[in-house]
Order: sequence, then structure tokens, then C-alpha cells
Amino acid sequence: MEEQKEKILTFMSEEAYVPMKAKQIAEIMSVPKNQYSEFTQILKELTLEYKIKVNKKGKYSLVDAKKYKKGKLRINERGFGFVKIEDSDEEIYISGKNINNSLNEDEVIVELIEDFKKDSHREGRIIKIIKRGKDSVVGVFESSKNFGFVIPDDKRFGSDIFISKKNIGKAKNKQKVVVKITKYPENGKKAEGKITEVIGNIDMAGVDMVSLIKEYDLPYEFPESVIKEAQNIEKEISKKEIKSRLDLRNKTIFTIDGEDAKDLDDAVCVEKTEAGTYNLIVSIADVSHYVKENSELDKEAIIRGTSIYMMDRVIPMLPKELSNGICSLNAKEDRLAISVIMEINESGKVISSDIRKSIINVKERMSYTDVFKILQYIKEDSLNNEDIKIIQKYKPYIKQFSLMEELAKILKEKRNRDGALNLDVPESKITLDENGIAIDVKKYETNFANEIIEQFMLIANEVVAEKFFWLEAPFIYRVHEPPATDKIDELNKFLFNLGYKVKYNKENIHPKSFAEVLEKIKETPEERVISNLILRTLKVARYESTNKGHFGIASKYYCHFTSPIRRYPDLFIHRIISMYLDNNYNINEDTINKYSEQSAKYAERSSDREKIAQKVERDSEDIKKAEYMQNKIGEEYEGIVSSITSFGMFVELENTVEGLIRFENLGNEYFIYDQERKILIGEQSNTIYKIGQKVRIRVIEANKELRRISFEIVEE
Repeated sequence: MEEQKEKILTFMSEEAYVPMKAKQIAEIMSVPKNQYSEFTQILKELTLEYKIKVNKKGKYSLVDAKKYKKGKLRINERGFGFVKIEDSDEEIYISGKNINNSLNEDEVIVELIEDFKKDSHREGRIIKIIKRGKDSVVGVFESSKNFGFVIPDDKRFGSDIFISKKNIGKAKNKQKVVVKITKYPENGKKAEGKITEVIGNIDMAGVDMVSLIKEYDLPYEFPESVIKEAQNIEKEISKKEIKSRLDLRNKTIFTIDGEDAKDLDDAVCVEKTEAGTYNLIVSIADVSHYVKENSELDKEAIIRGTSIYMMDRVIPMLPKELSNGICSLNAKEDRLAISVIMEINESGKVISSDIRKSIINVKERMSYTDVFKILQYIKEDSLNNEDIKIIQKYKPYIKQFSLMEELAKILKEKRNRDGALNLDVPESKITLDENGIAIDVKKYETNFANEIIEQFMLIANEVVAEKFFWLEAPFIYRVHEPPATDKIDELNKFLFNLGYKVKYNKENIHPKSFAEVLEKIKETPEERVISNLILRTLKVARYESTNKGHFGIASKYYCHFTSPIRRYPDLFIHRIISMYLDNNYNINEDTINKYSEQSAKYAERSSDREKIAQKVERDSEDIKKAEYMQNKIGEEYEGIVSSITSFGMFVELENTVEGLIRFENLGNEYFIYDQERKILIGEQSNTIYKIGQKVRIRVIEANKELRRISFEIVEE
């Protein structure tokens, strides 16, 4: 069908073409009579896709592709939106009056408004809704005597939903519900719907996270067929399988993870050679041995794409029988792995490498905290009694951890020389009580033990990506392209006021120029803010079947190979590696074509699922941060201005909580927004607020339903 569509579009784009009726087009294109109804169906589809149009006389012609664009609408809480154009990085600004009954995530056709730009975005109006983004919504039910409304949790949805008396069901006032949309908004009227599920009272434990699961339609439970297949997987490794693999069970191999990690999919070993080089072995759980192509487990993993981490729960990509069981590299147990064996010299260069199917036996399951204490002991730092117990427990392995630190520092220094970006954007650590209520929020502390694992995983990912790039194998790469020049120019306008600049020319945008700025701002008051702004300037990393390098880590070849328990691209790569190893790298053309098609499809699917996972994880954090701040109303804190907008300024506290100060909460005067310099100026006092500035604030609102925290300025 796609081929026929292309033929029709090519025919209509010919210079000699004049608008014609369907029968005339079919006649000229020699469409057989028995295929005519199918042909008219294709014309109908092309019309719905707004690639062609039909006039009142029934004559077809091409739509002006320069004037009309197809894309997905993303609405801002304040009523305007942007349409992300299909197969393009461009976003079209849509004002509130031009949204025309569209809702957040709708697929739409935009008509461009000529020669008009809004903040460097072209402007358009929505003229057609191709496909609705959502047919059900999660929200809070507000009841009246004979009807009610559901106020969506997603404030970008764009409309409250009217519920008639017959469609209320068992819902009660202020309960979280799922509502099926029965009528979309039109002619100024709100959307209408029917309540299909009551989640629970808004204050009930766990309702907030269940609401998120329903809002994003996440696959929370595994189908019976998937569970059954997982339970039937062999728990013992056969002697035949062991014989076919490289036996690394005599190596001193460790897993190093957070204390609460359950799915352990990477293990490491470092040795030093007589020549002064390092042998690094990164062993990753051989998940593809257990999750066979086209199995129920595989089909479900494709649907999920990634594991999702939501505060007090995980929605895993694979059932626990695998993720916490036979695939997890548990200490003192034989496990199947794919190992990347690298020899690395003293300047951090990989001088030889090999990829092998292996069997390993992890000596100890280490935590980042314990490894860091061992590293401190090596430096002869003072230790308390608890730390001494840890040192005694792991004393036989102290030399190995010292070598790991040594090699990780070498790799990090090389990466810094290459221009990798060390963005210091802290993560949040949110502590919940036994009822799932947030009782503490603070910055997630990392140490050099985290760095060791990060450096070892990065180098393994690069080695695998480079090898399979030169093999021209079907593959999924992790792609991060250079930022757009207009974004760098915008960043530089702000950096100029602080005395910094990202140097670049349009032919060669190098990460080193960003890395130099990041180095200069280390331990300055504006470090966190500039790191955030640089992060927003960069493009979003994604999965692709074509290698385009990774700008952020200054790498020509990069992939995700090290987490096959929780990411589908890694699992797919393992399958490709196994296929090449099992066939001694002799793969026929048909097989290559088959997996090349899969790699493109799964890369796109995984990128989409990753975006959803990130949204869910971010929303779950926002809910819990607001919940934590609810009993901090009236308290004062020091914070840093993290961004300035036309409606107020955001302030980030030391514990990573961010809140908005609206203009009316900035004091007793009117503030002018200087968009060019991104500052606020007091009309009477000339008081200036700028990004990176320290301010004192008071908490005035924390609403977990709205996922919103509001501050007011405390005047000195």
C-alpha cells in the first residue's frame, strides 16, 4: 500500500499534472478494474493524511507541503502549544486561539501562518485533527447534584470532562477515576465522558502512583502466558552450555550497585599485566540466551521497551523470575554472560579487545558505599568501627579495587581530553515511609565507586558499537547529535552576561567547546544553573539503526549493551552478538536484511518507550516532592534562581525541590521580563533577578494533585 501511495504522489507532483477525478487518475495509472475500490481507498487515506486534497468537483491535487505540516501537538498548561513536525526537529508554535478543539498529544495538520515567528518558532493554526492522542484520562471527579466533571491529572490535556448523571457510576466526590471520552470538545463545549474505573480517594496510600500507571496506560501486570514461560525457563546451566563458553569462573569478578538493586546485569574484573597495561573484563548477563526471539517474553519486552522506576515500585521489562533470578548476576552462583575483554594502555586507549560468550561466578556483590569506604581506607583516611568491619570482610580484594580506581581515573582523564561533557545536574533521592508517603528529599550523593562502573560501562559500550559498525551488522546505536546552531546562539546570549562563551563554527560543533565552559564554572555559584542550560541546549539522545556518534560523551561509536535486563535495545544487541558469534561472523544477506528491518523498528519503538518512562519517572518525583513540601508551608529556605520566564521565576532549593515564584509573589512592584538577557527588572526599584542568583523564599503552596510547588520572595 505504501508503494502505491508513493506512486500516486509522484504522479501528482509531475509538472504536467492538473487536478483530476479518481477514475481519470486510475485510467492514466493503468489501475486494473478489480483493484479500483482499493485504489479509491488509498486516495481516501492520502486525503486523511493531508498529503492530497479533493475539491468540490471531486478532483484531486497535492497539498502544498511547504504550507501544511503534519505532527503531534504538545499543549502547555497556559493554553498555547507546539506541534512537533513528523520526521523533523522543527516545532510550530500554536497560540490558544489557533488550537481549534485539539487536545494534548493529538496528531494534527498545521497550516503555517506566513512570515510570522514566535521566539524563533514559526507559527501555525491547526486545521485538522487526524488522530486523537487519548481516548481515556485519569483525573479527580468533582460532583454536582445532577452531573459532574473530571479534572485531568495531566494539566496539558486541554479540557475538563463533563460527566452526565448516568455516566458517573459509583464515583464519589474527590475520588481519582479513569474516564472514557465519549465526545471530544467542539464549538466551545467541553469534552464529555463516562467513568469506567474508580481508583480511590485522593489521600489514600498508593493512589498517586496507581493514577500515574493508569494515566500513561502502563503494562503493570504480565500476561499469564509470559509468567508461565518465565517460570518454565531452566534454572540450571547444562554441562554442554558451559563447555561451549569461555570459562571465567576463576576470575575475581564483582558486581557493584546501589544497596537496593535487585537486577544485577553487569560485573567487572580488572587485572594488571606485566607490560603495565590493564585487562578489563566487563561481563553482562546473557539475557538473550533465555529470552528467545518471538517468544512470549520477547513480545512483551518489545511492548514495554524499558523498565520504569516509580518511587516505591518498578514496572520491569522482564518478569522477576528472570530479572531477579536466572539472569541476575547473583554472587556465588554460575551465570551465563557476554563478556567484553579489553586490554587498555596507560593513556586509556583500548589496544585490543574481544567479545565472547562466557560463564562467570561473581565473587562478591558490592555496594557503591562499601567500595568507596575501601578506596578511602587505601588512602589511609580515618575510619570508624563500622567501616573497619567492611575492610576486614573484603581485605582479600583490596588490590583489585585499587586497580579499578586507577583504571577508571585513566579512562575518565582520556574522556575529558576528548571533550566529554561532565554535566553536574544532581538527581533527587526521595525517601518514603511504609505507607509510601514522602518523608525526605535530598540530593542523591554519588562517589568514585559510581564513577568506576560508569567508566567501565562506557568503554564496553564503545568497543561493542565500534566492532559491529565496521562489521556493517544490523544494530541499534545510541545516537546524540550536535546541538542546533540557533540553540547555541541563544545559550551564548545568556553566557555572555556571565563572561563565558561556547566557541564553534557551523561546520564543526565540537563537544570540547562545551566541556571548556563546564570546566570554568566548576564550584562557582552559577555551576548548577549553567549545567542545566547546557543540558537544555543539547539535543535529546535516542536510539537509531544508523551510527551518528554521541556528542555528549565525545564518542564516534556508542550503543547501549550493558543493561539487557531493563532495556530492549541492549537485549536486541545481545541477540545480534550471539548470532554473529554462533555463526563465526558469517551471516547471509537475507538474515542481515531481516535484522536491519528489526533494528530500525525497535530503535524507534524503544525511543518512544524511553520518553514515556522518563515522563512517568519525572511525574512520580514531582508528585512526591510536592507531597513532601505540603507540611513545609510557611517555612523559609535559601535557593538559586534556576530559570526565568514571562510568568515568573523558578527557584531550586539545595534539596533539589524546585518551585515557581509568580510575578505577584515577587513583592509590591511590577517586574519587567527582559527576554534577551533572561532577567526580571523591578519597575520602581530596578531590582534585578537573574539566573544563578541566590534568593530567600517562603513556601506558599504545595499541591501533589497539580504537581506544583509555589514560593514567594522573602524581601531582605
